[in-house]
Amino acid sequence: MGQVSTLQVELGTRGVARVTMSRPAVFNAFDETMIAELDAVFADLAADPGTRLIVLAGAGKHFSAGADLQWMRRASESSQQWNLEDARRFAMMLARIADCPKPTIARVHGAALGGGVGLACACDLVIATHAANFTISEARFGILPAVIGPYLINAVGRRQALRLALTTERIDATEALAIGLVHRVVAEQELDRAIESAILQLLAGGPNAQREIKQLYAQLQPGAVDANVRELTAQTISRVRGTDEAREGFAAFLAKRPASWIAAGSDR
Repeated sequence: MGQVSTLQVELGTRGVARVTMSRPAVFNAFDETMIAELDAVFADLAADPGTRLIVLAGAGKHFSAGADLQWMRRASESSQQWNLEDARRFAMMLARIADCPKPTIARVHGAALGGGVGLACACDLVIATHAANFTISEARFGILPAVIGPYLINAVGRRQALRLALTTERIDATEALAIGLVHRVVAEQELDRAIESAILQLLAGGPNAQREIKQLYAQLQPGAVDANVRELTAQTISRVRGTDEAREGFAAFLAKRPASWIAAGSDR
């Protein structure tokens, strides 16, 4: 797809889209422009039938320093109405990533600060290097991690999220793995190999099945499984069992052949 002003976007032959935040001089801090471009790119990729999954990465030494301080300074000097509209755009961008019907992977190296952690939490899978570190830093600037809060809580739970937000403590990748902020931690030289392993696993699943998983699981909460939940899950599986993709999946398994959605070749 090429270069957007703050992003590098590539779509490979397997349908693997790579979206790289490309403001390395400011450690990929995002401002109004990057927020708008991330929102537009994820909307386009979500609607693109040729896209199977999306890898979100950062150029240079770090994943993302979160909010650009010049942007935050402008916000502090603007009206509440301007701030409300601006915050809504940020919230919409995070929701666009979290609600993307395609699987998403965050490729994290270096630092992830504030909103950068929010970007990672909005993705389905987070793979980080041992040297990566994470900080919910907003309180240091007299503000709070409000828009990213729901995604952080979904990732690590309320008590860990509250601790990270209140203390602004920097945690390393090992601790991030332990609390559920990341899913896998690898040596820096193994990061791309780990991403490729996750890509292959995701490409083995049916795209419609993955879309249905994301849609269903977004509606499920930990706790009692009541009649409404039982009915939702029964209705969903009964509908999906009758799809062409399901018929192909079972036929491929019984015939001991790859399913039709498993593409050959490489996107490199």
